[in-house]
Amino acid sequence: MKSPLSTILNITSGSIDGSPIVSRTLSELSESFADRRAYEAALKGGNPVIYTVTPVKPAEGDGQLHYGLGTILPGKIGNEYFLTKGHAHKRREAAEVYIGLKGKGVLLLENIQTGESSMHELGPNSVVYVPGFTAHRTANTGSEPFVYIGIYPADAGHDYEAIGKKNFRSVIIEQNGKPLMVERKDYLDSIKT
Repeated sequence: MKSPLSTILNITSGSIDGSPIVSRTLSELSESFADRRAYEAALKGGNPVIYTVTPVKPAEGDGQLHYGLGTILPGKIGNEYFLTKGHAHKRREAAEVYIGLKGKGVLLLENIQTGESSMHELGPNSVVYVPGFTAHRTANTGSEPFVYIGIYPADAGHDYEAIGKKNFRSVIIEQNGKPLMVERKDYLDSIKT
């Protein structure tokens, strides 16, 4: 069944009328957080939903677009903000646009050819362009649900496996009440005891 050509975004619930909601729980993000001890301790306390995505695929084929409404709940694992699994596109040259709707977050970008990383704030009325050949992950850096929409080519595909194997080179942590991008290796060295 095809999605309608027009939809209603419910920013409060993080849903799109008539579209399914896909939920990701803490246990499904076992490879995403760098601090394994903090992750295991949090998981012993329960398996909460960390984020949801409501995908809409109006049409398939060349030139068509898909979009999804994402909602990340507030929280942290150790010093790392709640985040998405992150992905690269199967069709590596495919770009994407993210538009912030509610709350505060950041988009972590990593060039899959050079490994260069950058962090971009994403909040209400802001837009971040994700170039082709760029893995990307969102994180909630605020105290309320962070809601955004991503728009991408219908044939882009999502490659979660590549990210799951090597993960992102950088992590987003809270330091002095603000988000900070640090190299994963440096962060891991800093939390060793």
